[in-house]
Amino acid sequence: MAKAVFHKHQRVFVHPVGTWALVEKVKPQWVRDVEEPVKVFYDCGLGRDFQAHELAVEDGGGENTGNNWRVLRAANKWQTPEECAHHPFPGTYPVVVTDQQNWGGWRTPGAEYDRDPHRIETQARLIAQAPRLLALAEAVARAVADNPECGPELVGLARQMSETVRTVRAKPGEAGSAASQAAE
Repeated sequence: MAKAVFHKHQRVFVHPVGTWALVEKVKPQWVRDVEEPVKVFYDCGLGRDFQAHELAVEDGGGENTGNNWRVLRAANKWQTPEECAHHPFPGTYPVVVTDQQNWGGWRTPGAEYDRDPHRIETQARLIAQAPRLLALAEAVARAVADNPECGPELVGLARQMSETVRTVRAKPGEAGSAASQAAE
């Protein structure tokens, strides 16, 4: 028996096509003398019906955003490995990707990488770990807030962590965002 996973007008990612679409119709497939549909298909206006395993729901607000952040190596198109033998990984440079399809993220210009490759490698690792560090800061701040017997040093650190988390989570233009703090 099947139940509808998505509803009409819900925005979904259609994996076989590789695009976002709205569910236009929910089409249950019924069998006589059975109380629930056997299968449920979804018409997204893309020429054929899709099953639930072919669709993915829209990310609901940035939770678990760091699960896919990782450092990949991209080939250096401007220099041969011999020309950049002083780099930590000759012939490549780091790229931090933040998406399952290896899109989005952070890249550095070749000239900047060539100037100080060790600093850029450190930045790439730090950026890739940023979501985990943010979650850790939130957990520590919550733990200190829940435990009133913490010392003043730990309370001060937790306050700084809370302010950092608030700055990162703030939307542009809100109080506490990086843009509004820079304007002050």
